[in-house]
Amino acid sequence: MANKVKPAAGWPVVKGEYESGNPENPVAVTTCGSHVKGAAQIAAGACITGPHKTENLGIEKIVANIISNPNIRFLLVTGAEVKGHISGEAIIMLHKNGIKDNRIVGSTGAIPYIENLTEEAIKRFQAQITISEMIGTEDEGAIVSRIKELTAKDPGAFEGEPMIIAVGVKEEAVEAGGVKPMSAEIATIQARIKGIQLQTIQIGNLNKLMSGIYAGKIEGIMIGLVVGLTILGITIFGGG
Repeated sequence: MANKVKPAAGWPVVKGEYESGNPENPVAVTTCGSHVKGAAQIAAGACITGPHKTENLGIEKIVANIISNPNIRFLLVTGAEVKGHISGEAIIMLHKNGIKDNRIVGSTGAIPYIENLTEEAIKRFQAQITISEMIGTEDEGAIVSRIKELTAKDPGAFEGEPMIIAVGVKEEAVEAGGVKPMSAEIATIQARIKGIQLQTIQIGNLNKLMSGIYAGKIEGIMIGLVVGLTILGITIFGGG
């Protein structure tokens, strides 16, 4: 029988939109943008299941709940991708590549920036679990079947104490030395502001270009008019 240990007190340690079962079960499931009933998944061997719709705070919460429970050895990524955020790909890339300058390497989502996970926490996540990818699948039967397959391969608890990461803490906890999560809404607004600033610069440059072209046209017309009048004057006086 696979070796089991106690997870962190009060596991799952981070609140979220999920269903949890036996903390000794080896499979965690994220259904990305889909809402799939969790009862059958938990019965099949999942210890926690639920969606994650953002490629930043949503991923941080999943990692926090996984590394605080050494019994979790697999993460099944399934369900429909979230348009724009592409959160399923993001968590797979985090596991595969880690981060650089807080950005998940290889993620194509809108704001794949990780603020609350230390390098140690990410390495623990990478070492503790194996990713099983079924993105695009919402069929409950197929998901349950994969969970059973993974459960049958349970290698036992990861060798290491539960690791606690502060994610989603309140402001007073931040002031006391906790970590303030990055709001997906704020990050989206910041990205839009940068986009507006870039568009403003581009419009300004376009206006300068058009002004130059317009000024050039006027200058050309005036030169043509002067030359035309000059020639006309020569012709008239020459004829007289």
